Amino acid sequence: MNISNNNIDCGKAFDWGRVSKDYAKYRDIYPKQFYDKIVDRNLCIKGQNILDLGTGTGVLPRNMYQYGGKWTGIDISKEQIEQARLLSAGMDIEYLSIPTENIDFPTETFDIVTACQCFWYFNHKQVMPIIYNILKKSGKLLILYMAWLPYEDKIAAESEKIVLKYSPNWSGAGEIMHPIDIPKEYNLDFEIVYHEEYPLKVHFTRETWNGRMKACRGVGASLTKKEICSWEQEHKKMLLEIAPSDFDILHYAAIAELRVKK
Repeated sequence: MNISNNNIDCGKAFDWGRVSKDYAKYRDIYPKQFYDKIVDRNLCIKGQNILDLGTGTGVLPRNMYQYGGKWTGIDISKEQIEQARLLSAGMDIEYLSIPTENIDFPTETFDIVTACQCFWYFNHKQVMPIIYNILKKSGKLLILYMAWLPYEDKIAAESEKIVLKYSPNWSGAGEIMHPIDIPKEYNLDFEIVYHEEYPLKVHFTRETWNGRMKACRGVGASLTKKEICSWEQEHKKMLLEIAPSDFDILHYAAIAELRVKK
């Protein structure tokens, strides 16, 4: 399904379904520290009913399943949900292919609603009241994010240059460490109770970093097959020239915990 938003890549259409297999293979990359931060906040653990918005290939539910929470994941892309179900074989996780704006769960169904790497895609005027309605009165909205730091990591910077050559309006470039932006719509019914931003290193090989970059919105989700082929040849050549066989890429992660106002 093609998605376009004037606030993202100047409106250039993208489709996560086109890159679902690469997404499943190369984007399950959050380090243990990322999940530990969530558990340390007593979130997404045993006894809690959790809805994961924009679940993609189910990265968050699959990796946090061990902590005992009851997970449901939704995503607009049928192909992403297909991968999530395959990768979650043997786990009691429900996956549904529906846009976040169209979810229709009963009032006060969930203890936690999570949104990992997807919060900026939503129509918040529609979504905020829905989240508020489906959360219990003591419920939490947990927003999560991780990105590489191109101004501090040479390999990330060179990779971004090649993406921008093929997708000059790609708005995923140029990240710096900062708190997650919370749209004003949430001020009415939610309050921020915690946020944290912290650096972390993520390990890659040339193959897995190339796959990670290929599975980003500016490449696999939006370019033509011919463009992707050209991009990949150029990106692999660059990695052979400047990157060792395996390496760490400097990232930062951010967490924002919002609570339903009493």
